[in-house]
Amino acid sequence: MEEAQESGGGIRSALPLGSLISPSGNEVELPELEGKTIGLYFAANWYPKCEAFTPALAAAYRQLRGRGAGFEVVFVSCDEDRPSFERFHRAMPWPAVPFGDIPCKKSLSDMFQVEGIPRLVVLAPDGAEVVCSDAVELVHRYGDPAFPFTPARVAELEAAERSKFASQTLDKLFSVSHVKNGGDQQVVSVLPPPSVPIASLVGKTVGLYFSADGCEPCVKFTERLAAIYGNLKRRSAEFEVVYIPMDKEEGGYERSRGDMPWPALPYDGGEGAPSRELARYFDVREIPTLVVIGPDGKTVTREGRNLVNLYFDMAFPFTEEQVRRLQELEDERAKGYSPSLRHAGHRHELSVVSEKSGGGPYVCCECDEQGFGWAYQCIACGYEIHLRCGRDGEDGGAVGAEQ
Repeated sequence: MEEAQESGGGIRSALPLGSLISPSGNEVELPELEGKTIGLYFAANWYPKCEAFTPALAAAYRQLRGRGAGFEVVFVSCDEDRPSFERFHRAMPWPAVPFGDIPCKKSLSDMFQVEGIPRLVVLAPDGAEVVCSDAVELVHRYGDPAFPFTPARVAELEAAERSKFASQTLDKLFSVSHVKNGGDQQVVSVLPPPSVPIASLVGKTVGLYFSADGCEPCVKFTERLAAIYGNLKRRSAEFEVVYIPMDKEEGGYERSRGDMPWPALPYDGGEGAPSRELARYFDVREIPTLVVIGPDGKTVTREGRNLVNLYFDMAFPFTEEQVRRLQELEDERAKGYSPSLRHAGHRHELSVVSEKSGGGPYVCCECDEQGFGWAYQCIACGYEIHLRCGRDGEDGGAVGAEQ
């Protein structure tokens, strides 16, 4: 373990902390931290990743405090002004270094070499040892079971995770605790009819669709996924989608379901809701997300959204073999495109690139959809578009083999 400071003597001598303040602005006595595992939380309200992580940390914090675990968090603000700091801190259940204590904040940032946020540095109860240099990922993946964040505990969780995924089945994913109970059979709520047995999903490729009302990317992707879903159904493909609601209120959930032709988990807005447990199980950080489960009940990919955006219904059944086949087909098609062109949407010449020559995951600047590998790219400024969008928007200035 790393040493925060050579001297001993508890949290007071190990860290350059003066007084702390509660979210309501009251002073917190430093002895209240003695003997506890401390998480120094470096964050700022202006950064979306901090806003997204804070609720996850707060949920784990409350669970740990509720069962008497010796854990405390101290917010070390990177906010630019006091009102922003106070607004952000009020959403937290733990104390903070006062906004005006700049020497303390700078000293802590330098001591733990904080270069990016959010960052959660976990210290042993004596304050002198760093148990985990950044526990953000652990909290995202495991929540409160990650405590006390030691290497031994992480190894246990990772082993359990490997075992869990190895034994995964659709029945286990949609256990009784995860779905509405319809008499003797487990069911998934659906619109319409009112329910469908889980047994009817076994043996199919199933897409778990994490989405929510009021999310613009979700609205756009739902429309595309619904079209692909219809195409696959007409081809009698063994494919089903289940909506995993991330909605904050039931009205939004009902609006979301109204745009979807597939089954949905029942709405439950609680912290321990089945949808939230599945999101944690699959480490869902953003929406929309499409996790694809194979006919054997094992996870095929967590990148279903990207594959749908790239290959549409040709992505089915989303296996590595199918993706490799589609990539080979794309390589062959790319031979028919001009090596460079002028595009109506950009002032510089664009050149064809592949994954091996500078291409990679990108969002097309023309159609705003996912791209990967092959693209027309501006070397000067990073502007990238799909090959097909380049051909569609060509302004007559193509150069090279097909000029």
